[in-house]
Amino acid sequence: MTTSHKDKVECFPSINIGFDSVFKPGKLSIGLVVPIESYSTNSMPTMEAHIERVRLAEALGFSAVWLRDVPFNVPSFGDAGQVFDPFVYLGLLAGSTSKIALGVASLILPLRHPAHVAKAAASVDQISGGRLILGVASGDRPEEYPAMNVSYSDRGESFRNSYEYIRKVTMPYPKFENAFGTVSGEMDLLPKPQGNQLPLLITGSSQQSPDWLANNGDGWITYPRPLTQQKGFIEQLRENREEYVSSKPIMEPLYIDIMDDPNYPPQPLHLGYRLGINQLGRYLRSRETIGINHIALNLRFNSRNVEETLKKIATMILPEFKG
Repeated sequence: MTTSHKDKVECFPSINIGFDSVFKPGKLSIGLVVPIESYSTNSMPTMEAHIERVRLAEALGFSAVWLRDVPFNVPSFGDAGQVFDPFVYLGLLAGSTSKIALGVASLILPLRHPAHVAKAAASVDQISGGRLILGVASGDRPEEYPAMNVSYSDRGESFRNSYEYIRKVTMPYPKFENAFGTVSGEMDLLPKPQGNQLPLLITGSSQQSPDWLANNGDGWITYPRPLTQQKGFIEQLRENREEYVSSKPIMEPLYIDIMDDPNYPPQPLHLGYRLGINQLGRYLRSRETIGINHIALNLRFNSRNVEETLKKIATMILPEFKG
């Protein structure tokens, strides 16, 4: 006899304030992808009113904002993200907000030295009061790798080595050897994360085996799929966990375009839907039912006023997904 994920999980491991506030077993929270802006006809956002909109999102009760890591603007990719370096921007957001979680979905590990990642991430975690959530990935834009003299075909191994380095180097006076370097045990990387460790969410498969994915990372980030497929994917991710009490949260990003008709039926967009607000609520409820713990809404293709859209979601959607 099987029981639902709500019956099996009492709590996720506590990591920091941001992780603990965003991810709760059997619950769905709602965040936003930065920039909180509509720019469907261009690859680059204007970044106008970007701080004001993040502050509005915090005031309205959204649980997190998520940045992306786009080192180079590759025209064929079609999206420059929030343009700013994620760690520089996280520092600004940490000083401009007080409670909303600050996430990256996701940092491309093979394109950065893990010591720099660990130090920058721990710095953000400290100055934000423990609000950082760091998604990590192996990357999917092959054009960027030659510019940094990094092998695209070896990015899976590089990702794994980087992940292991970050985990070890955030411990006090670590001693280890790794493809990225040798740490002697006679020096320490500062600062340390405010919580027990850096919260690291694995994006997709990141070129790793199912067994590795099941036993590494503090959670998973997955692209949206049709409900039945997503349910099967989640079950596959979690089937190797011996006990659901030690399971991990799952996050899904979603592009949306909210229509005036609240019951406008979902029409596919790139990694999302054009739909009415009531249909969005139905979609979110279905994701909560299958075990998604957080959805980050992306307004890039939204055709309505951004501030009005945020307030509509906050009024009609957020109250159901709090607590």
